[in-house]
Amino acid sequence: MSSEPTFREKYAFPSTFWSANVIELFERAAFYAMASFVVIYLGQLGFGATWPGVINGPLLWGTLYLMPIFSGTMADRIGFKKALLLAFGVLAIGYFLMGSPVWFGGHRLQNAMTDRVTVGWQLWITVIMGIQLIGLGGSFVKPCIAGTVQKTAGARKTLGFAIFYMVINIGSVVGRVVAYFVRSRPGFDLSIIFGVSMAAALVAFVMVLFFYKDPDLEMGVTEKAPSRSLRDIFMGIFTALGNGRFALFIVVASGFYFIYNQVYTLLPLYVKRTVELSPRMDLYTAANPVVIVAFQLLITKLFGKLPPIKSIVIGTVIIGLSMLINIVPVYLSGGVEEGTRFLFWVLPLGSVFIILTVALIAFGELFASSRLYEYIGSLSPKGQEGLFLGYAQLPMGIGAIVGGPVGTVFFNYFMCRHAERLPNGLLKLDPTYAMLGWVILGSFGLLSALSMLIYNRWLQRQPA
Repeated sequence: MSSEPTFREKYAFPSTFWSANVIELFERAAFYAMASFVVIYLGQLGFGATWPGVINGPLLWGTLYLMPIFSGTMADRIGFKKALLLAFGVLAIGYFLMGSPVWFGGHRLQNAMTDRVTVGWQLWITVIMGIQLIGLGGSFVKPCIAGTVQKTAGARKTLGFAIFYMVINIGSVVGRVVAYFVRSRPGFDLSIIFGVSMAAALVAFVMVLFFYKDPDLEMGVTEKAPSRSLRDIFMGIFTALGNGRFALFIVVASGFYFIYNQVYTLLPLYVKRTVELSPRMDLYTAANPVVIVAFQLLITKLFGKLPPIKSIVIGTVIIGLSMLINIVPVYLSGGVEEGTRFLFWVLPLGSVFIILTVALIAFGELFASSRLYEYIGSLSPKGQEGLFLGYAQLPMGIGAIVGGPVGTVFFNYFMCRHAERLPNGLLKLDPTYAMLGWVILGSFGLLSALSMLIYNRWLQRQPA
């Protein structure tokens, strides 16, 4: 008789494990239904060309990456179910506030983004509150769902987290595709993406209410581990950042995420302002999760035994090269607007190269992101690995907080220098400044890879 487990036995996780993963799918679908368009939407709403990136980077992505340090502790205190209900309630309100200026406030979206800010203080308050609530709500979800997977997967945590990460990427594809088909219907404008996001968040809220159980109840745990206080969190931050090796690594690793953040900041601005007036940014950025789902197992099999530092450096080099390829359409005879067949559409050449850029960034992620945690674990003081890994998202947060404003200002005030406004509202970039812009961005990625190598060599020479 075969001792191999059947399919049902292999995937027989507790019901809360599966409900948590379905909830995560809806949360990711909600977020990525609108994430690729935030800077474009705010620009069309009248926030100018610079403020959208300044708002998007620190307030949305920065909150999303940095707040789990605190929101995870609160979730432990009040219980995952209450925390998730709170999170999805907050998310639904945030998505509603983002769409409400168009739905109920009488504001109309402009066809083209302009440099001029035309909105009043009431709209500033509405948008800041909305985007902050989205970041805050999202910061509760991941610790709760990841914690549920951790507690319910038992001895099969590797398989459990593999399913979890697969669900994240499937959700992000589903959200983008659904948002595309909804907003493409006659009578809808770009604001409807927040309606799609709100609907997905409300479905997740209902699922938590009726189908999700706190994992401790599901697994029959009667004694909970003591949760950390705010004082413990701040002391942990000071302890981690007081370690010179760790603090320096955080700064060096932030370079990767500075470039990564441009997927949701500079790239949408570039396409919307210089390539096409109605870009399919949701579908273009779907190249990221599609590549990850398609190639994750292959990359792990072929390169999983590389030392973490080599894998991180390769990933950072790839992300630098992803910027450089955008020089190609700048110098082709038809320019970035020239139509070319790509899959099912005829797209501007500039947009095709943006899709390739996003795909390359996904390959960079496959090499670098997962190995980041492994590397942090290796440089943490013995016995403090858990503490230091708890702050592993700091490079992502720093990359978002810096990358959003800097990327936006860099594009608008350097790459757009001497740009000519065309009759259709698009900008025709000066080829020299466009080329130099992509070279600078690509060089930043390559220098980040070099700085990681230098850091690792310096670390090896330090006394243990």
